[in-house]
Amino acid sequence: MSDEKKRFERFRQDLKAAGIRLTEPRKVILRVLASASDHPDAQALYARAVAIDASVSLSTVYRTLKLLEERGAIQRHAFDDGRARFENSDGEHHDHLIDLDTGQVIEFRSDKIERLQAEIAAELGYDIIRHKLELYARRRS
Repeated sequence: MSDEKKRFERFRQDLKAAGIRLTEPRKVILRVLASASDHPDAQALYARAVAIDASVSLSTVYRTLKLLEERGAIQRHAFDDGRARFENSDGEHHDHLIDLDTGQVIEFRSDKIERLQAEIAAELGYDIIRHKLELYARRRS
């Protein structure tokens, strides 16, 4: 089974566990979200879903995102552009670099950064439970 199909199935199970009926518009939203490789906001997800099924409503997109976020299936990010963006939470930990000119969100992982954060926390007498790192940058000319 592909990663996209696994994500769709997880989303479907999460909604079912929450007692939510899986309507056709919701299935479309789940498919769109499961196939997203970027960090779309609700409006982008809505536009993608409506292109597939015109009966999808923006309110259904918002309700579905809220339910999936509450169940831990997706993560909400609030980058500096003011829009809530979403990504699947089934991947490994990673950090983000946001291109200030294009708005592109680039995922990356650095063992050096992870070690340095753990060292700093330990020096201060702490263990890291979770963290996020967002770098805001412009491409060099």
